[in-house]
Amino acid sequence: MSAEHRSFDARLELLPQEPGVYLMKDTSGSVIYVGKAINLPNRLRNYFTPHPNVEPKIQAMISHIADFSYIVCSNELEALILENNLIKKYRPKYNTLLRDDKEYPYIKVTLNEMYPRIMKAYRIGPDREQGARYYGPYLAWDLQKALRTIYQIFPVMTCNRVLPRDIDKQRPCLKYYINRCVGPCKGDISMESYRESVDEICRFLDGQYEDLLKNIQTKMEQASDNFEFEKAAVWRDRYQDLEKLTTSQVIVTKAAEDIDAIGITRNGSEICMQKLEIRNGRMIGAVSYFTQDQDEKASELLEVFIKQHYAESSFIPSLILLPDELENKNLLTEYLEHLAKHKIELRQPQRGEKRQILEMAQKNAKQQLMHHTLIGGTASGLLQTLKNLAEIVDSETPLHRIEAYDMANYGSSDRTGSMVVFTDGKPLRSAYRHFHIKSFEGIDDYRAMTEVIQRRIARLKDEQFGTKPDLILVDGGLGHVRTIAPILHEAGLDIPLAGMVKDDRHKTHGLILNDGTFIELKKTKEDESETPDERSKRLGLLRLLTAVQNEAHYFAGRLLKKSAFKRTVHYSLEEIPGVGPARRKNLLKHFSSIKSISQASLEEIKEVPALPEEVAIAIYQHFHPKQSDDDVKSKE
Repeated sequence: MSAEHRSFDARLELLPQEPGVYLMKDTSGSVIYVGKAINLPNRLRNYFTPHPNVEPKIQAMISHIADFSYIVCSNELEALILENNLIKKYRPKYNTLLRDDKEYPYIKVTLNEMYPRIMKAYRIGPDREQGARYYGPYLAWDLQKALRTIYQIFPVMTCNRVLPRDIDKQRPCLKYYINRCVGPCKGDISMESYRESVDEICRFLDGQYEDLLKNIQTKMEQASDNFEFEKAAVWRDRYQDLEKLTTSQVIVTKAAEDIDAIGITRNGSEICMQKLEIRNGRMIGAVSYFTQDQDEKASELLEVFIKQHYAESSFIPSLILLPDELENKNLLTEYLEHLAKHKIELRQPQRGEKRQILEMAQKNAKQQLMHHTLIGGTASGLLQTLKNLAEIVDSETPLHRIEAYDMANYGSSDRTGSMVVFTDGKPLRSAYRHFHIKSFEGIDDYRAMTEVIQRRIARLKDEQFGTKPDLILVDGGLGHVRTIAPILHEAGLDIPLAGMVKDDRHKTHGLILNDGTFIELKKTKEDESETPDERSKRLGLLRLLTAVQNEAHYFAGRLLKKSAFKRTVHYSLEEIPGVGPARRKNLLKHFSSIKSISQASLEEIKEVPALPEEVAIAIYQHFHPKQSDDDVKSKE
């Protein structure tokens, strides 16, 4: 045990004998592990003994612990819930994190909006905290089928109109006239009635088909009794479409049960966990998640899956089938019942119908992992590429977090920088940051890059910016790298650094190191001496660095365009006689956009508060140069 860890002994003695959550931190103050304990001092002492009894992954983590903090909880369930929330917040590198690949999208229902929409989403967004629901992840083809079915059976809007702002501003689209949309944009359906239709879609996505069929049948019969035969025919068609869907689904249980079955498989470098969803005895879908294989026990992986997946699930069935016994079965059952608000059973079936369902989940997990490995750009391929990159930049630690920087300018007026973040080879867009260059005037890429890196270093311990990077990549050549290297050295940071070099077509060409070594990744002509393994390694690096460099360039340009647009708006209005910054802001507040101002009549412009009549005329003439003074006066 190191002297640093022995220094924790006094603090451990002061810990309360209570349940709680602990956060392990490295020398930069970044959270690297989050855990829970029934008894905080007993658990934490286990990390700081000479020979801790922990798995290899945690053993590796212990050597990086420089500090810890803790939060006392009233009971173990509260600790489990807090632990899960903190893991989701910090995404610590030594916790097991489930992930779904970007090829597996979600169906998003924007219940956080007054008039919800149903759409495709590639990741769960922060709006989930405001009420939006996410279903999936689906295979791309399954998602398209699900959306087509929803749009066919349920009369919900699919357009981009913003409601209630756009209500009754223009005619409804064709889908309204063919009974594929109830037409909330027309204004003759209440928000409550429209949300009822959306609630039916949520029940459909939850697999509650029997209730939906009964509900649709009731509406069909009511319309018929009221001699509304056209409306009855619409409900009949929807009933038949939904009934056809349910009859095409495979029946897997004799009774009409709601069940989730979880299968696990691994190939030595990756693990796939698949959940089969059975509703009313019918197979309705599957969810796949992947994670790096770090020799965790199956029971630990199942616990991670239950905590991370069901915390974001809109529906939890009463029975969940598992391939392994859980160490904390009672606690996890209590956790699920807390989420679901009804009784939950976690079962490991040994024979019969339920065992067959579980074996089906295992078989599907194996097929999904094989598919995931063969499609390219997989976690195992990325892991190897990251290992290769770590070797090239001489990094002693795995490249968990990579930060890349790029500069952009629009003349000397608008100058911006971007920081993009890749974790485990995948973009973490919530961690991206923009920078306005402030420390000097004019155009100087080196000075701009210096300012951005210095501002980033100043916030290394700021949780809003995330943990310390394992590698910094800059868009540029040897000059950029040698400009940044002294800054890291002066700050006492031993962070590997490299430059991403582009070719004359502005495409990623290779990597330049601080010692001047150039790693060519994009060959201009075929190299016959290159072995298949060398080519595979090179192309893996090229794919990753191309993705990183493109993301940094795009993100830097996005702020630049926004800044340039604002400046253009300012100039185009403030060049009008009588319009300064205050009146420009007043005009934009009144009309919302410069386009609306340009399309406004003279009378509408005169309605802007505190705007003199001569200035209103000048604004109108600015956007209507062909209009003569006499014509303007005739409108008065």
